[in-house]
Amino acid sequence: MADFTFAHTEEGFDNHIENSIRGYGHLLDDIVSYSRYFVEDGTNVVDIGCSTGKVTQRLLEENQDHSHDASYIGVEVAKGFFEDLDNRKNIIATLHSWASVDFIKGDIRNYKFENCSLITSVFTLQFMPPRHRREVLQNIYKGLNDGGAFIFSEKLVCEDPRLQDMITKSYYDYKRTKFTTEEIMDKEKTLRHMMKPNTWKELNSNLNIAGFSFDRIQPFWRNQIFVGAIAIK
Repeated sequence: MADFTFAHTEEGFDNHIENSIRGYGHLLDDIVSYSRYFVEDGTNVVDIGCSTGKVTQRLLEENQDHSHDASYIGVEVAKGFFEDLDNRKNIIATLHSWASVDFIKGDIRNYKFENCSLITSVFTLQFMPPRHRREVLQNIYKGLNDGGAFIFSEKLVCEDPRLQDMITKSYYDYKRTKFTTEEIMDKEKTLRHMMKPNTWKELNSNLNIAGFSFDRIQPFWRNQIFVGAIAIK
């Protein structure tokens, strides 16, 4: 799995991704808001590819009033985030000493999902080798309780090359308001061997093969080549 050293800039990872994806803050707000429909006491909430632990903490704080006894687990394989997660664990322990929070420094492909009311994945599957994605999605589906949800976001590729060209150029125009052309191209080169996005049709099909019904998979956020969606078991 990839280590996201490209994002460990002076601005910090959370600010870097906020500047890289237009509307990213709104996406996170939506994920946290929708979590209230699913998090339950006595269940696990798993954040796949939790990076700095920001989303894990926000999910905990959003649901503490009604699901005080839920357990929150962030899973991260990139060593560059391990110090961030240690710091996040200390912050949460200080602010919410009662909370059950654990950050696992390991590969999600080796994680066993159990008793989950909610599983989140914010731009993670796209960095996983395509040959492993279906198995991970199947494990997610098996680990969810009935009525539980998988809330995820992914970068997509278009099926029509003309649309891909148009949207990619528009995306680069946006990024030029935040980064230099050299920074954009250097990052693009770094990501070539790391990121292998699907089309929406491919992603939808993989979710269906894993067990999710097509009529229970719903996009709720979209901006340029990025999508956020919910799949309910």
